[in-house]
Amino acid sequence: MKKRSFMSMALAVTLVPGVALAHGPTRQKITLTTEVAAEPAEVWARIGDFQDMSWHPAVHSSTGENGNEIDATRVLSLGAADGPTISEILYKYSDEKMSYSYRITDVLVEVLPVTNYSSHLTVKARDGGGSVIEWRGAFYRGYPNNDPPEDLNDEAAIAAVSAVYQAGLDALTTAFGAPDS
Repeated sequence: MKKRSFMSMALAVTLVPGVALAHGPTRQKITLTTEVAAEPAEVWARIGDFQDMSWHPAVHSSTGENGNEIDATRVLSLGAADGPTISEILYKYSDEKMSYSYRITDVLVEVLPVTNYSSHLTVKARDGGGSVIEWRGAFYRGYPNNDPPEDLNDEAAIAAVSAVYQAGLDALTTAFGAPDS
């Protein structure tokens, strides 16, 4: 009996490393920032309304319910009135801290190749005047299983989210101007 127990334990120990190698995707995280000349209150007045994302060049329109209340929802129409949509829900909001956090509840991976996406947008005072706008997100790639196609892998997800954030931050830099060095 002791010999059989030892063999079972040896077999289990041998198999554990193989199990550790068989895992799915890892959560990706990105943070992009920009600095603008406008003071935080002015920037927040423009981007702090969860229901209004008209400041982003990819957003044709946004509709939603419940303003900036927790569990408020919005649907972003991209590009044109009949363009693809992204549905989102607000789960954290602080006017005082000039920040909010939201999750995507519905998007086609052909539109944004991610799953389980959450994001945080914040405005902070910049040393020397102006503001720092930070947009960060965490997400999984669009294909949840092993061996994803190229357009749904980690690199595609990171590139797509980075492009969305950069386009929005660039638009804000254009709108508010870059700070003097």
